[in-house]
Amino acid sequence: MKRLLSLLVLLPAWVAAQQLQDPTRPPAALAATATQSGEGEAGAPAMRVQSILIGAAPNHRRLAVIDGVTVQQGGKFGDAVVERISENTVVLRRGKLRETLVLFPQTPGSLQAGGDKR
Repeated sequence: MKRLLSLLVLLPAWVAAQQLQDPTRPPAALAATATQSGEGEAGAPAMRVQSILIGAAPNHRRLAVIDGVTVQQGGKFGDAVVERISENTVVLRRGKLRETLVLFPQTPGSLQAGGDKR
């Protein structure tokens, strides 16, 4: 009887724990945008910038994380050269072709920085 009672006491806590969401998961709007964009050229999955790091003076080292791979400005990502890393974008060059990856793409209804200043 005591075992049954203790199980009944612990059951609500277990159910509540099953409903917790991952706080590091991207917002649903970004996930929807990623699935809508689907695939890049030639059926390949679209590349995504996950993080951009820009160091302080004097060297201003620039790093980006693309699909889990950390790259430096001037370094290589697959067959592309990382031409430029800015606060929100990474520019990749493959021969004469340039591709710009955006860290925070604009989504419908998203907030924009630098809006109403009061």
